[in-house]
This record gives sequence, structure tokens and C-alpha cells, in this order.
Amino acid sequence: MKGAYPKGNRTVPELSNTAIAAAFDELGDLYELDGAIIHRVVAYRNAAKSVRDAPMSVATLTREGRVTELPGIGKTLEEKIAALLDTGKIPAAEKLRAKFPPGLVDLTRLPGLGPKRARRLFDELGIDSLEALRAAAETQRLRDVKGFGAKFEESVLAAFAAGVPDEPHPRVLLHKALGMGEQIVAALREHPAADRVELAGSARRGADTVKDLDIIATATDPAALTAALAELDVIESCSRTGDAGARARTHTGMSVDLRVVGPDQFGNLLQHFTGSKAHNMALREAAVRKGLHVSEYGVLDDATGETHRCATEAEVYALLGLPYIEPELREDRGELDPGFEPPRLITQQDLRGDLHMHTIASDGRNTVEEMALAARDRGLEYIAITDHSATHGFGNHVSPDDLRRHIERIREVDARIEGIRVLAGTETNILPDGRPDYDDELLAELDWVVGSVHTAFQMGQDEMTARMIAATEHPYIDVIGHPTGRKIERRRPYALDVPALIEAAVRTHTMLEINSAPDRRDLDDVHARAAARAGVDLVVDSDAHGTTTMGITRWGIVTARRAWLTAADVRNTLPWEQFAPLRKRARNA
Repeated sequence: MKGAYPKGNRTVPELSNTAIAAAFDELGDLYELDGAIIHRVVAYRNAAKSVRDAPMSVATLTREGRVTELPGIGKTLEEKIAALLDTGKIPAAEKLRAKFPPGLVDLTRLPGLGPKRARRLFDELGIDSLEALRAAAETQRLRDVKGFGAKFEESVLAAFAAGVPDEPHPRVLLHKALGMGEQIVAALREHPAADRVELAGSARRGADTVKDLDIIATATDPAALTAALAELDVIESCSRTGDAGARARTHTGMSVDLRVVGPDQFGNLLQHFTGSKAHNMALREAAVRKGLHVSEYGVLDDATGETHRCATEAEVYALLGLPYIEPELREDRGELDPGFEPPRLITQQDLRGDLHMHTIASDGRNTVEEMALAARDRGLEYIAITDHSATHGFGNHVSPDDLRRHIERIREVDARIEGIRVLAGTETNILPDGRPDYDDELLAELDWVVGSVHTAFQMGQDEMTARMIAATEHPYIDVIGHPTGRKIERRRPYALDVPALIEAAVRTHTMLEINSAPDRRDLDDVHARAAARAGVDLVVDSDAHGTTTMGITRWGIVTARRAWLTAADVRNTLPWEQFAPLRKRARNA
């Protein structure tokens, strides 16, 4: 398994991936402060990301002459990494640091203040440190600098009031955390001493982001299994916490806690460390009312003084008079209420169609035919090709005349390829007034229309809500794509009254999408559950931009499971003959 092979007798590298990535981030900031061409700045940003995401030691790859195998790392960057490893410095960074006050880069830790804006404050106001920035904000001098204003000044003061971080510590998106966690779990399961090895924590619950990885195991030789964790290539450093535990750090900077327990206590520990904190607190409170005390060590019965150890989580819940509760539901959102009936949660295998994907006609990487064949290989029965429309703000887009030709190509592929239905669709941009950016005559030629916001994100709540409701009222917009526009850890949702959108979707028979892109998962689990309860027709789509990313419906399904959804709640689990009449155009015919 790539990235999880034993280290053997190699020496653990002296410089972590995180440290190397930070050096490239700083170099990119310094070049941007210096006014370098954007391509050079982007090269260092991309190199930092590539190093940070690398599952193996970049220092070791450099020593072995293999670091250029990483994306974005060429000969020049290899030389800089080698210099950093040998001397602790990058000469280019040393030269640039000498040109600027040491506190100038620190300014970029403030939200909304990148290197270019920091340089402008330095040039115009002489601000060269966080302290100088705070003083300027307090004396209202920032608002007079073009491009800043009073609102930025207020955000600076709010950031200082909240505490400026020494360095950013973003949480990790679920797909990256699970990729790492599953890799470690699979490697540990191969160890001769391993019996059961399972991932716990927020990663197991399918949360949007993950702070660290918790692994629970049983083993014939606990010390041998904990020692094996330290020998995996994905691990940067590891310390033992007794014979039955270890705490480690991956090369990508994630913390990993491994706990090895006896088989008769595995269920107790797995339940406890899966969480959530809110679920476990409510569980303990409910147990106390029954004379029971729940902990990672077992379930203590006050009446008998006996502590029950459980080999499975189902035994833990059964002792408390509860059915087994799936990990995705453990958020204290009603799963512990009296009379709770566990739903049969949707699975990825339940999906029969995927109604949002892109080809080379816009910003995708594959042709219509390639997407259709890949979807058929995945067992899908129908797909909609929904390339970006004329006013999409990024990359290639499809003009009205292009779309007419595109429809012909899609129809030809649909007629030629057996075993899958290929629908002609579009992802039309919802204009600020709520209209799609194609005329109705053209939209009427399509089988399926996704309406999404791709421009004018910064509207106020009243305006954005009116925009989205107007879109639901359009006769040819079948579904609202990624309805809130969020990018997890990167962009906040639009100012949108989601309950009002849900109400409009029910009234107009407009579907709402759970977009599976791992940095979107939009609708989120809370809104998706509310929509399903209100009677909205929901779909889970990939928004795939290539054949290799169709499988990301996994993340949309995780979101749907956290929303308590069954297959019956998600309309593209239906065969095409049953799904087709649910489209707005069919209802209005």
C-alpha cells in the first residue's frame, strides 16, 4: 500500500514536511511582497501544497533523488529543498528577508490581508508589524487607504480581539483525513499481531473536517502493534504511551492516537472515541437515569456494582436499552430520543443516476463518451452532462450556439452507447435577478437543467434569497446546484435564508442538490435533513470534472447519511422511468 510501508532501519528525517512547506509558503509570500511575477509566486504556493500533502517524508525523497516525482517540484525547487536540509536556510529567502522588516510577513496571518495588501500598508503607512497594524486600526488610519475602508478596519480589530494565531492550524477535509486514516488502518491490519483495527473519532462520523485521527485496536501483542505504527512511512514521529498506546504525527501534520485494548472492551472504547462529545454526554445522562454509568472502561451498574465490558458497540447500546446507532447519527440530534427507530441509511450503491458532471466542452477533462462509459462501468443507469454556461465566471464555458452543437453530440453518444442513458443538460448560471443565462427556447431543448450561482456572490441576504427563490420559480430549472455556495474552510456560504429556499423548492417542485465535491458537501447535513423533512426532492450528484472523480459521490452520501436520509429520500436512487416524471418540465407538460 503506497505511503504505508515500513521504514526499516532508516533514520527519521530531521526536517518535517510541514516545515519544508512552511518555508515554501514564506518564500511565496516574500516574492509576492517583492512584486515578483505571479507565475513564480504560484509555483511556490503549489510546491508548498504538494509538500504538505505528500504522504511520505519529502526530506527522505530529496536525499534519495526522488523528490521531483512530486507534482510541482522541479529541479530548481529540489535544489532549494536540498539547501534547506543541509543548511537550514534557502538563500533566496535570506536575500528577500533582508529587504523587508521581519514583522511584515506576520501581517498576512490576519484574515483578508495577503502579501500584496500588506505591502501596500507598508508603502503607504509604514506598517511593518502586527503592533503597528493594531495601532493604525485603533486610530482609524486604515480606512483612508484605497481598497481597505472602515469594514476592513473593524475586521482587523475583531481579529486582534479574538487573538491572532501564531500560525494557521486548519482542520483537514474529511476525504484527506479518511484517505490517511484508512491507509494507516489497512497497514496495521496486515501486522501479524493485529486482531481488530478500526478508525474512530470525527473521521468515522463523516464530519466535514477532522482535527486528528483516533484508532482503536485489539492485538495478540499490543506492544508490537504500537511499535508498528512508528515504522509506517506515513508517520513522521511517534511516541509510545505505555505498551498499549502510541501518539504519532503524519508527514501531512495530522495527529494520530492509537489505543490497543482487550477484545472484551473493544466496543466500549470504540463507542467512546467515536463520539461525538455531545452524543456521549447525552448518552451518559440518559444512562444515569437508569442507574448506569458509561465510560470507555465499561458500563457500571449501580444496583449490582458490576462493570460490563462489551466486545461490540451494539452491546453497549443494548445495555442502555437502545438500538445500534450508526456513527454518522451520533451528534445528539434526536438519535437518543425515546422511540427512536434507526433509519436504513442510504449507501453509495443505491445511486442509479448522476445528474451533474462536466466534460471538455467546459472545464472537464474527458469527453462525453468517456464520461458515459466510466459511469456505466460504475453501475450507473443514467447521467446528465451539465457543462458550464455562457456567463460562468471561471475557465471555459459553453455559448448558446456551442450548447446546440453540444446537445447533438450528447444525443449521438446516447444513441450509440448501450447500457446507460446520457441526458443533455447544462449548469446554467443564476443571474443576479434569478434568471438563467440561457433563453427558455434553448433550455426547452434539454433534458435537465442545474441552476447554480457562479457570479455576484456578495449579495445581501434579502437580495440573494430573492435571487434563489426566483430561480426555483423558473419553469426549466430542475435543481439548484450547491445551493449555499460554501467551500469548507475556504469560503463561507452565501448570505441566504435557507429555510425560505426550502419552502420555495417544495412549492415549485424544484429539487435541491447535495453536491459531493469534498470541499462543498452542499447542502450540508443540517440543511439536507430539514429539506427532506419539508418534502423537498433531493439528489446527490458528483459534480465530476473527469472520469476519475465520479466516485466522489461517496462524500455526498456521507452527508446524506449524516442528514438521516434513506434511499427513498434521494430521488436519483430511482430508475430513470420513475425519476423522469419528477422533473419540473415533466410536471408542467
